[in-house]
Amino acid sequence: MPHFIVEYTDNIADQANIRDLLKKANEILISKSTLFPTGGIRSRAIQLQDYYVADGSEDFAFVHATLKIGAGRNPEDKQKTCEDLFNMMKVHFNTIYNQRYFALSLELYEFSEAGTYKFNNIHQKFKAKNL
Repeated sequence: MPHFIVEYTDNIADQANIRDLLKKANEILISKSTLFPTGGIRSRAIQLQDYYVADGSEDFAFVHATLKIGAGRNPEDKQKTCEDLFNMMKVHFNTIYNQRYFALSLELYEFSEAGTYKFNNIHQKFKAKNL
């Protein structure tokens, strides 16, 4: 953990540069390696083709991101992480925001480790490098 998951409407797919967004998100999370082990960071995006926004009267667009983390970080670290991610997202989508009707959101989802199952040898690579 953490996992950064982005849902975005297909009507902005050509402008959104989602791959770059995911890279930027990972860079932010990696910079906080004392909070989040590098080997556990995952970012992914889901392009939405079926959606309905507001009253449907316009070609509205949205991006909603969820940051999923395991429990145990202090409130200040969680807030700073979310602020860093959301500020990056606002800059990333600034052009789209200024050109059309657009909604941007980020949600933090924190869960207990009970009930999660993990099998991951990626951590080994970063432990060897001391990251």
